[in-house]
Amino acid sequence: PTTTAPGPGPGPNEAPTPPAPEKALPPATPVPPTAGRPPLVANPGDPSDVDEVTLPAKPAAILSGKATWDQAVTSLKDAIDKVEAALGQAGIKANGRPIAVFTRTDDDGFQYEVMVPVEAAPSPRPAGLPDDLRFGATPSGKALRFTHKGPYEGIDQTYETVTAYLDAKGIIVQDAFVEEYLTPLASPSDEALEVNIYALPK
Repeated sequence: PTTTAPGPGPGPNEAPTPPAPEKALPPATPVPPTAGRPPLVANPGDPSDVDEVTLPAKPAAILSGKATWDQAVTSLKDAIDKVEAALGQAGIKANGRPIAVFTRTDDDGFQYEVMVPVEAAPSPRPAGLPDDLRFGATPSGKALRFTHKGPYEGIDQTYETVTAYLDAKGIIVQDAFVEEYLTPLASPSDEALEVNIYALPK
């Protein structure tokens, strides 16, 4: 059988040529920008149970918007990306998972505030930030935490569980529900999505 002749080896005074780094190492898996950032509550939630937790008020970059239900994931993802990009360009360090606060909902759509926690609100405000980006604090106080795992398009079923639980317990909550995205909000059908849903009692 024929074989391919090897290339010329190193000479008497030459060291063997090391492999090129890009060939020696497998390609790195991209790490989501939110990986390693702490959630609002340190201990993880249980998808089969409800947790009573206390949310801390964290400084955050905030962007308001509105969307139809059909465009929920696209609109929220775009808003989160805009905030993350603005913080990166301004050199402001994000210090938490992205959050969406649903400030108003109806049959046609919803209004929201996307928040990305930061180590500290900058003072003075850096030049170049989008005009509609402001700084404030994340919702705080006593809350009930529900966990959703699976596609965002199935989150309505989790909210039905939330509503049934609140009705059964006679708990009246604030109008604004809070979603905290533990994994990147990629697409409506992403099976790996994990979301904390917080309901804040009045």
